[in-house]
Amino acid sequence: MEKWPIGVFASVDAGLGVHLDVAQELGIPTIQVHAPHKETRTQEAAAAFLERCNAAGITITCVFGGFDGESYADIPTTKQTVGLVPQATRAARVEEMKEISDFARLLGCNTIALHIGFVTEDRNSEDYKELVSVTQNLLDHAKVNGQTLNLETGQETADHLLDFISDVGRDNLKINFDPANMILYGTGDPIAALKRVGHLVASVHCKDATWAAEGKRGIEWGAEVPLGEGDVGMGTYLRALNDIEYTGPLTIEREIPEDREQQKADIGKAVALLNELKEQIG
Repeated sequence: MEKWPIGVFASVDAGLGVHLDVAQELGIPTIQVHAPHKETRTQEAAAAFLERCNAAGITITCVFGGFDGESYADIPTTKQTVGLVPQATRAARVEEMKEISDFARLLGCNTIALHIGFVTEDRNSEDYKELVSVTQNLLDHAKVNGQTLNLETGQETADHLLDFISDVGRDNLKINFDPANMILYGTGDPIAALKRVGHLVASVHCKDATWAAEGKRGIEWGAEVPLGEGDVGMGTYLRALNDIEYTGPLTIEREIPEDREQQKADIGKAVALLNELKEQIG
């Protein structure tokens, strides 16, 4: 695969991604896929989707897990509902991620990913220790399927994420770096964070955002905006990716599925911007 092939976040039947025909129309060669609903995670559905991808010349690079009951309405709600952190849903969601891992194997994909949620900073608490244990269990399942698990950035600082990964202690636990999420959640400068965790970055998103107002960062959302119109600084971002020797896909994520035409237009502009920057940076 060439250095930095363009990618887009797509969906089979669920999630925030674009439809496969949009990726095909824009000539995008790679996709990350939001895992489909349980009833669609079948061998037949996998074969049909893979056939469509192959016909379009599109490679699936990652399958993302998401769960019923998750809400990103605001930061407090996100803390209560997202990922493997909420105790009431933890066991069921770990089992669902194992099923998603099995579905990814049917797609021939060696990477799964998710937002693990807001990991407690109390590393001595029973809750933290249990989260470490269930993550290890999930990683062992993924290992049998020949897969890495990439944790998406944003909900922890770079240092806290590194501590958690170290405590889990599995060599197939990596990072999906999303610079906009660091801004949206107010958890740190994205370029500094990328340099801090770069040795573990196995996949990335290209997404842009603006900071929340001073004094509101980490309390209220920043705002997601079209690529190149926010505070990430895409040229600086790609140069930093170059510095850490990341050569994998640049996966565009634009989270406005309710406005498909605008989503398609913004992704088209993002493709043009990334191709221009790729040419400049090399």
